[in-house]
Amino acid sequence: MITREYKDVLAGKLMLFATVVSGLIAFVIVIVLFQKSAQVLRSESLSELLLSTSWKPWKGEFGFYPFIMGTMWVTMLAMILSAPSSLLTAIYIAEYAPNKIRGILKPVVDLLAAIPSVVYGLWGVLVVVPAIRNYVAPLAGVTSTGYTVLAGGIVLAIMVFPIVISISEEVIETVPRSVREASMALGATRWQTERNVVIRSALPGIIAAIMLGFGRAFGETMAVLMVVGNVPEAPRSFLDPGYPLPALIANNYGEMASIPMYDSALMLAALVLLVIVLLFVIASKVISAVIRRWYVIG
Repeated sequence: MITREYKDVLAGKLMLFATVVSGLIAFVIVIVLFQKSAQVLRSESLSELLLSTSWKPWKGEFGFYPFIMGTMWVTMLAMILSAPSSLLTAIYIAEYAPNKIRGILKPVVDLLAAIPSVVYGLWGVLVVVPAIRNYVAPLAGVTSTGYTVLAGGIVLAIMVFPIVISISEEVIETVPRSVREASMALGATRWQTERNVVIRSALPGIIAAIMLGFGRAFGETMAVLMVVGNVPEAPRSFLDPGYPLPALIANNYGEMASIPMYDSALMLAALVLLVIVLLFVIASKVISAVIRRWYVIG
């Protein structure tokens, strides 16, 4: 007869095995991408590939700087647009909204997360791009087709909304009710309690939610590909076209995989994208730990 202690040990070992396998998958992906990108790394140094602005594959010139900057521009714009509004929405749903309104808003947020990225891209092409071309660009005194990093940032910000809102709301709701009551008993207003007590307590989790949004923004392909213009030049303003790394891979891999050097360059682009996302994940953990130590525990 199998004892309860044996079942506990077996369950623990199975969970450990699943955890190890999940962790190894990331290392296997990194190793495979590194092996596939070795050919282009042998032809040029990594610094030359990352800092060069010349993208001429037919001449063997693979400069990733324009694509890295395109990724950074679109992602930073998306998070600047989405982080404040997502946080305020999460606070409203968790703290202020009546039960009836909360019951409406939460499914709407979930629906935003379920919409396919290509639908967001079509919406960007039909609404955001013309708005930038006809209104925003003339207001700024420039001529633009509308296919810009700003269009990509707006579309991506809307795609990031549900992730940041859902996680931030759950983190805010974990703050004990007694903490709020103690603050208000001392004479603080409801907003002062939210700002100085609830947000402060939930800040590590909120930072983690924003960083997860960054990870989603970095890896998004289809919607951004449809609205940024895909011009291999580093943007100098938010009304310039861009060409993010995911769009580069999606646009070229299928037809260029038969060219060894080109294939190797695209694998390097995927590796660079993966490393950037990994660095953001590590940064989110470090920032959350520092904030928790300084402001929550201390």
